[in-house]
Amino acid sequence: MSDKQNPENVVDYKATLNLPGTEFAMKANLAVREVKWLEEWYADNIYQRIRDSRIGKKKYILHDGPPYANGQIHLGHVVNKVLKDIIIKSRTLDGFDAPYVPGWDCHGLPIELKVEEKVGKVGQKVDATTFRKLCREYALKQVDLQRQDFKRLGILGDWDNPYLTMNFKQEADIVRALGKIQKNGHIQPGLKPVNWCLDCGSALAEAEVEYEDKKSEAIDVGFAVVDLNDLSKRLGVEVTTATDMVIWTTTPWTIPANQAVAVHAEIEYQLIEIDTDTGKQNIIFAKDLAQSAYERYKLQNPKVIVNFVGEKLDQLQLQHPLIVERQVPVILGEHVVATSGTGAVHTAPAHGVDDYKVGLQNNLPVENPVGGNGVYLPAASVFVGEHIYKAVPKIIDALREAGRLWAHETIQHSYPHCWRHKTPIIFRATPQWFINMDQNGLREGALKSIENDIKFVPNWGQSRIESMIEGRPDWCISRQRTWGVPIPFFVHKDTNELHPRTPEIIEEVAQLIEKEGIDAWFTRDTDAFLSAEEAKEYNPVRDTLDVWFDSGTTHYAVLDQREELHSPADLYLEGSDQHRGWFQSSLLTSMAIHNRAPYKTLLTHGFTVDEKGRKLSKSLGNYIPLEEITKQLGADGLRLYVASSDYRYEIAASKEIFSRVSDSYRRIRNTLRFLLANLKGFEPSKDLLPVDQLIALDQYILQRANDVQKTIVDAYNEMNFHTVCTALTSFCINDLGGFYLDIIKDRQYTTKADSQARHSAQTALYHIVQAFVRWMSPILSFTAQEAWPLIPEQSEKYVFTQTWYDLPQVAENEISEQAWQQLIQVKAAVNKQIEFARNEKVVGGNLSAKVKIWATPELEKLLKSLENELRFVLITSQVEVNAFAEEGKETEVEGLRVEILAAEGEKCVRCWHVLPDVNTHSEHPGLCSRCIINVDGAGEERKYA
Repeated sequence: MSDKQNPENVVDYKATLNLPGTEFAMKANLAVREVKWLEEWYADNIYQRIRDSRIGKKKYILHDGPPYANGQIHLGHVVNKVLKDIIIKSRTLDGFDAPYVPGWDCHGLPIELKVEEKVGKVGQKVDATTFRKLCREYALKQVDLQRQDFKRLGILGDWDNPYLTMNFKQEADIVRALGKIQKNGHIQPGLKPVNWCLDCGSALAEAEVEYEDKKSEAIDVGFAVVDLNDLSKRLGVEVTTATDMVIWTTTPWTIPANQAVAVHAEIEYQLIEIDTDTGKQNIIFAKDLAQSAYERYKLQNPKVIVNFVGEKLDQLQLQHPLIVERQVPVILGEHVVATSGTGAVHTAPAHGVDDYKVGLQNNLPVENPVGGNGVYLPAASVFVGEHIYKAVPKIIDALREAGRLWAHETIQHSYPHCWRHKTPIIFRATPQWFINMDQNGLREGALKSIENDIKFVPNWGQSRIESMIEGRPDWCISRQRTWGVPIPFFVHKDTNELHPRTPEIIEEVAQLIEKEGIDAWFTRDTDAFLSAEEAKEYNPVRDTLDVWFDSGTTHYAVLDQREELHSPADLYLEGSDQHRGWFQSSLLTSMAIHNRAPYKTLLTHGFTVDEKGRKLSKSLGNYIPLEEITKQLGADGLRLYVASSDYRYEIAASKEIFSRVSDSYRRIRNTLRFLLANLKGFEPSKDLLPVDQLIALDQYILQRANDVQKTIVDAYNEMNFHTVCTALTSFCINDLGGFYLDIIKDRQYTTKADSQARHSAQTALYHIVQAFVRWMSPILSFTAQEAWPLIPEQSEKYVFTQTWYDLPQVAENEISEQAWQQLIQVKAAVNKQIEFARNEKVVGGNLSAKVKIWATPELEKLLKSLENELRFVLITSQVEVNAFAEEGKETEVEGLRVEILAAEGEKCVRCWHVLPDVNTHSEHPGLCSRCIINVDGAGEERKYA
């Protein structure tokens, strides 16, 4: 207060300010308070309230890919579920009825292994029925634990009624799906090589195989030509020296299963004479690989006898290098290449997909000499009873002793491993059930659907799944497990044909499973389904279905069965690994049942990694426990982290990144608090002003809000959530915090409570906060709902039942948006000069400054059009605008020069503006004329557009 005033007559003019009310200040401790809100929401049946609000609206179905019911959730689960929740909530804001039914994958080996740890293997300490019961109980506990973690993230869904692949009804419908696929002619039995895990003792799906580096014994093995006269005739040269066709392999254990050597008909090969310790010797390999072979075999001065194409060797007989009584043919194969090895390929139809295919073409026997436990069977003829891996050094020694080993080295290479045990798998031919990819056009139909019917986000997902479908073998759907949905087939003992009444039997079994679960099949004898006579002729199949079949048929067992859902789904959303997993199994089963894709759009997200792109793991020391992140950020902070990341690529996670997310969250939250606090006393029903009565600045910020809303809604619809976050934070930082809110503080705090000037700002703030809370609600769900009831005269209980806010449209006025952008640049330039003046002790701050401006005609006209409002926009006490002259200091704004002076007059004790009229009214000491009008008069009038 001025020294001229009498302290005994001091009036507390600050009490007349419209300061924000503390009752509107949102509290901190969000991570703690979120838990309480969740309890309140679910006690109020929030999910059903949302459903009720959308009765009769068009549906939008995002089908949940089921996580496996085992183990704690991790950051990857968070990314997946939060993305889904953001989409569901944004589609609800669009006006859709968007139910979310979560699900879990409940059968399979990981659960079996957990139960085995407690009770032992089936048949040893526990019977199969008891074991399945324990598996079911274990899975239910895991579902409950994961469900609570997912709910904690603010994900709203039908958590009381999820789908579980082990629900009796769903198990029955999985069997029915199998029946439909069989009826449509896509299923066949076969003895084919499949991915086989020796630790699992079972076949593996393609999606259950991952590639890791492995050390292998690489050997070059000679197969002696049986008839040199035959070789001479084929090559047109006399061959009298012993000749070996040489193959290269990294799986020596498959040599006992060899049935042929494959060459390419058009590749050029060479017959080469060499000197050995025992005399002359001929070898055959591809011409393009000759030099590498010379180096491997340490050959000196080899002599090329003749060049020829592989076709010349077709059906040439060779001697098996280990089994004396076996001779094998040379066959032609398109899979043979001359890029590595020798150009001649060891062929064991029981142990490789290409080998199997070329074996079928050449009528080779598919003899599997390896048992499910990795031990050689009598069919191997050699090393019977020994484990294949232990036999490898013995095989190499035997080849060396027989003079058939040309080279041997240990190499490290990428090799398929079991995703559960992390151990190398083998290819092994076993009797299995397959979905045939080609016999009824399944592959062709799937590829056409990929090309024509499905939208991919990001678009590279199309080529990824396309290439996988193009190259995948027939799908082995059978497993030799205990805990799984059965394949309820009966096979004739002599012909191996399915029972002619299979479709009817499958439905009978399904009805029983619907009542009793999968034990309904496993505990009944054959005569429960077949006549006594038929029971003697048919064997039941006791295999279980691949769990990817379980989850892959949820389009039928869930979408087609639940009234609130529909098929095809509008969206499937999972990690990029699911192109070879759930995306693919769902597509193939849907094509096999309905001849259409189960989804309209396929969205793929990346994996979580550290800042260096490494997988998060405890062993690398870069793993951050989820509870630690939640404690730091709260669920909303985690949700913001997910949304602000570009999920199309790998998603980096680190403490520094989470700290940045926390800063962004505080910016948004503090902006929201300001908006709400400054609506104190505002009653929209009587105080809301028409747009054309708003001050120009308030009109401008509403126009900006309209633009931002369009950007945000479009970004939500395109599922570009990082764009939403950018638009939201930019609006907070640049439009509101860096410009508008600073300017209106004076008007909000100092004008009369019921004045047009204050109501103009509050009208804009009211519209903005209505839109703003909706914008953020799909991402910052807890914070949005916390703010929602604090909006004046709020009648609806939950923001989650709302649609996008209808922001008022601002008509064209004398100050265009482009002009406002120019004013923002002027303000920034002026602030820069004020800062320089502060450093030079010319002024103490913005309100102690007088700004002199020299501007070119167009800019001068714009600045003067604001009249007295210009000083409020620039947040300074006095402004003088002049025609352009070489005065003041040059700024970065073209045509603008500025000089900062100390403002003339005294500081108003109420508004802090320095003005000449302060203390000129004796009855109001220390006040400026404007504050006197606001305190004792009708209130100031401000220019509006």
